Amino acid sequence: MTSESISVLQPQDPSLLSQDLAYQMTMTAATVADDRKAEDILILAIGEVSVLAEYFVIATGFSKAQVRAIANAIEGKLAEDFNRVPRRTAGESEATWILQDYGDVMVHIMMPTERKTYELEAFWGHAPKVALPEKQLVEQLTNS
Repeated sequence: MTSESISVLQPQDPSLLSQDLAYQMTMTAATVADDRKAEDILILAIGEVSVLAEYFVIATGFSKAQVRAIANAIEGKLAEDFNRVPRRTAGESEATWILQDYGDVMVHIMMPTERKTYELEAFWGHAPKVALPEKQLVEQLTNS
């Protein structure tokens, strides 16, 4: 795949994006995952190709403890900042793939084997990828 075939959405006007709660939650979840040392964080604008959700956040953790820690940190931060908890959560006991469904945002935290096996990014490859913002931009969006 060449870089020309990847569609990446870039924030155009941060003040407009601050009005989009799903976008803010997505960026916060991705930032928290990064803070917890998740790797290969990918954001897909699923809403462009499906009614399932607006965004997917996909991240890799390298141990069951790390996968749980990432999921717990995301859940705590989204509850604190947005007063939102997942509608459904799956995979907590196995902790090889934890799915948090916030309705408009779905967070997938996966071990490398599960990520390679299920290849969500390939399955949803037609969805635009969203660029991860700098942490400073996320802080501006969530504090406005």
